[in-house]
Amino acid sequence: MDIKGNSLYAQMQSMALEATGNRLPTQMNTQVNQVNNSGSDFANLLSDAVNKVNDVQKEAGEKRTAFELGDQNVTLAETMIAAQKASIAFDATVQVRNKFVEAYKEIMSMPV
Repeated sequence: MDIKGNSLYAQMQSMALEATGNRLPTQMNTQVNQVNNSGSDFANLLSDAVNKVNDVQKEAGEKRTAFELGDQNVTLAETMIAAQKASIAFDATVQVRNKFVEAYKEIMSMPV
């Protein structure tokens, strides 16, 4: 049984009808709207999140360098805020990674 995001609801309806003794006609084309428009591709979502963290860190580095070189358009407050944002984003990413590793270890230790 192949379950995809768009056909899950239709398959659930079909299975419910089969359980009650009724069957859907095989030629019936059931159109189900997608529930989640995010694409739900986990690898892409994770990659985008890591890229955003990288962008925040690059921005903080650029502001730090500009402040150190004496750029009058960059204040100390902006530089410190950017550095804290980058630090928090990186810490959150490390925590997510640790949770994934922990979940992976737990799944791998389960008996088959």
